[in-house]
Amino acid sequence: MSATETTKRSMRTPLGRVHNLGAAHSGTSDFWRQRLTGVAMTLLIIPVLVVVMMLIGRNQAGAAQILGSLPIAVILLLFIFASAWHMKIGMQVVIEDYVHSEKLKLASIMLNNFFSIAVALASTYAILKLSSGV
Repeated sequence: MSATETTKRSMRTPLGRVHNLGAAHSGTSDFWRQRLTGVAMTLLIIPVLVVVMMLIGRNQAGAAQILGSLPIAVILLLFIFASAWHMKIGMQVVIEDYVHSEKLKLASIMLNNFFSIAVALASTYAILKLSSGV
């Protein structure tokens, strides 16, 4: 089969074939980013669970002392960033697949981005405040 026959049978646009992009026009980058954040969360869940188990039965001062440790703060911040990014990508894929009105899709994606950023910033602020002892 020649290249022209393959081109004629393809449902993709010529520009899509050149850029190797799918219907969402983002290729496989979101797929790989979501897998990367999933692996990061999988690797970080054990230390996060250990931290949570260390907090069981502690009063507020004891919890603040544990969470004030720099290595624990770094682990929690990495987990927060990976989780927020993973959440953003996952919801965006759902919105792109199931919301058909372009205006509603755009508004939903914008709200998804703002919500993910707000969750990440609020969580980061809380961890930084606890780790700085303020």
